[in-house]
Amino acid sequence: MMKSLTILAALTLAAPAVAQQSFAAPQGCTAKLTVQHKGCIMINVWQCDADDPGDQWIALLTQAGVFSIQKVDDEFQWLENYKVTGNERLLQPAQDPASLTELFDSQIDTWDFTLETETGEERHVGFDMLTGETTTIDGEPLLNTQFQGRTLDADGNEIEAGSGRQYVSEAHRLFLFGEAWDDATPNDVIDLSPVEFIYPGEPGFFSDSPKFECNVIESTYRP
Repeated sequence: MMKSLTILAALTLAAPAVAQQSFAAPQGCTAKLTVQHKGCIMINVWQCDADDPGDQWIALLTQAGVFSIQKVDDEFQWLENYKVTGNERLLQPAQDPASLTELFDSQIDTWDFTLETETGEERHVGFDMLTGETTTIDGEPLLNTQFQGRTLDADGNEIEAGSGRQYVSEAHRLFLFGEAWDDATPNDVIDLSPVEFIYPGEPGFFSDSPKFECNVIESTYRP
């Protein structure tokens, strides 16, 4: 999704978050999944008893610590996002809500929604499309997707336009990073594809330490 391209750009431009020493799901919540990605990032996923059924929380961590904590619903709409570059909230109802159900049923899902950010409203318009291919990573079957979209400010001015290839898990109802690029520089591809899926009881579950390509990504945090 285009929203993922926004995070990819922010990861390479934002000042690093304060590093933390451990990670745990909040009280009243259950840790579900850890995914280690390329590019020295990882996610931890949990669900909370007080939330609506299907809601999930996703923490995105870099080698510097937590970059963002995001709440999504069962359709993978971004409900809330708390990150080092500023917090965001979905304005509902969306004009054309993101919908995993629509994507799985029709092979394509268009979306048109607005986020309230600390610097003003941002409108996201675009689509996700299944390619018909499946990739298995660390034993996890993932559907391959393509996406294209634009981000507009409150006056309709284009902030960015980008495209990419991602993965989506039917079992977890999660989008996962893949490759993304700005439409103006299509040869500058950022690849943050998943490498390992880790479940409760397995080594590395709910770690706070990304493990892949960290020496490569480290240079992006130099002033």
